[in-house]
Amino acid sequence: MAIELDDVDIQLLTALQEDADRTNVELARLAGLSPAATLHRVRRLKESGVIRIISAQLDPVAAGFPLQVYITAALARHDPRSSRAFDNQIRALPQIIAADNVAGETDYLLTVVARDVADLQTVLAGLAARGGSRLVTYLRLAEVKPPSRLPLAPSAPARRQPRNRGLGETS
Repeated sequence: MAIELDDVDIQLLTALQEDADRTNVELARLAGLSPAATLHRVRRLKESGVIRIISAQLDPVAAGFPLQVYITAALARHDPRSSRAFDNQIRALPQIIAADNVAGETDYLLTVVARDVADLQTVLAGLAARGGSRLVTYLRLAEVKPPSRLPLAPSAPARRQPRNRGLGETS
């Protein structure tokens, strides 16, 4: 369930999405709060789950992973045991940097980085061994739009519903 975000929460979240390395003092100055109040706000946003993690975004090529691919995977079997085995294999392969279970023609959409073709083949073999029956690989040619900030806006206050007036009632 989404929590209500006010203007200060939005300012803090937007600033952290732009640069998660900002100090608490910088955030406080930006939001017009004391450092203690800012720390409390950010802690509340973390505890509520709005902020999952604060991390650095790395460049895969600069870090030694020139191959970046997307893999769609369909499972040979759709029972809970097979799904669990495949999920565990996804989590075990460090080259898989993102994975989503999806609805549609395929069951999974994976984002994979590899140092070379042999590294990619290892990933594909591991997925096939754990129930991946139709693995389709898409080579990422260029980034068109980098991961973006969420388009945050203040939560709309709940509107009061007008009272139903029965016959004979007056204002």
